[in-house]
Amino acid sequence: MENGNETTGLHFILLGLFNHTRTHLFFFTMVLMIFITSLMGNALMIALIYVEPRLHTPMYFLLSQLSLMDMMLVSTIIPKMATNYMTDTRAISPTGCGAQIFLFLTLGGGECFLLAAMSYDRYVAICHPLRYAILMNQRLCLLMTVGSWLLGGVDGLLQAVATLSFSYCRSREINHFFCEAPSLVRLACADTTIFEFFMYVCCILMLLIPLSLILTSYGLILVAVLRMRSTEARKKAFTTCSSHLAVVGLYYGTIMFIYMRPKSYHSVDRDKVVSALYTILTPVLNPLIYSVRNREVKGALRRV
Repeated sequence: MENGNETTGLHFILLGLFNHTRTHLFFFTMVLMIFITSLMGNALMIALIYVEPRLHTPMYFLLSQLSLMDMMLVSTIIPKMATNYMTDTRAISPTGCGAQIFLFLTLGGGECFLLAAMSYDRYVAICHPLRYAILMNQRLCLLMTVGSWLLGGVDGLLQAVATLSFSYCRSREINHFFCEAPSLVRLACADTTIFEFFMYVCCILMLLIPLSLILTSYGLILVAVLRMRSTEARKKAFTTCSSHLAVVGLYYGTIMFIYMRPKSYHSVDRDKVVSALYTILTPVLNPLIYSVRNREVKGALRRV
């Protein structure tokens, strides 16, 4: 057995999500189609928000940032996965692996906090409509956006650096379709118990703090909506919030399934499938959910 840190000299092997069978080739083709659709849908959403003056509001600015994060997330994972599958190499350099960990955690963590900021925006719009322009001003909107990127970036940088600082002298086969910190740490020679514990705590905090803000915001929104006398006002409030709740439920449900379960309940194959849901499927569903359920977006799309 070799000793010392080998992360700079040898490549890791990503076992991937698909084999070279007809069935898996069909699923791989579907993933590529979803990837292209995701890029086009999110790019269209960003362009629409940029060119349509009626969408120049905090709500849609935050939505444009969500679309940007989704575009970057699929671009971080799918092209490398597709290249390895088509060339049958499955190799990834330590630098590439570290970059994937950093970008994945930055975008994933940033999206958690961005969804919390979007829920606060909906709370202010529904519960304090007359003070919306004051409470949800441009400066606060920018601060929440920058804060989401920074908090995700700090988490991604710390975990990427810490993960690659270990010695990897065992098998370098990562049973995943992208470099994920927990999957990589399992291959380390050194005792990683303390790091895995702090990584687990960090993931819980990155999930539960934004989630608690989201649940608080929507709890207050629900109370306010139930007090409304106008049926039309209630319907408009529920329509506005249902899109965001659908995105939150899909995103948090899959991530919590992966990162908040005890080790004894983990199954590698099941985890890969669930990971595919929030890294491949969720980014393509977000623009569809917001465009189908949002009259302003549909109206802006028709005008453009």
